[in-house]
Amino acid sequence: MILVVTVLFSLFYLYQINRMTFALCESKEIPEEKQPKIYGTVNILVTVLMLSFFVQVFLAL
Repeated sequence: MILVVTVLFSLFYLYQINRMTFALCESKEIPEEKQPKIYGTVNILVTVLMLSFFVQVFLAL
């Protein structure tokens, strides 16, 4: 049960991070050519953070 809640929270969190990244790109007027690299970097870092959290939750069970 806790893993299901964690996965749902992580999907919501990733969505919110992508919304904030979009707002950052819009407010700083970052060129369209650089935006995919920014999104990729942010998504990879957030995914690594979530995976480490999953491991911590899984080991705590």
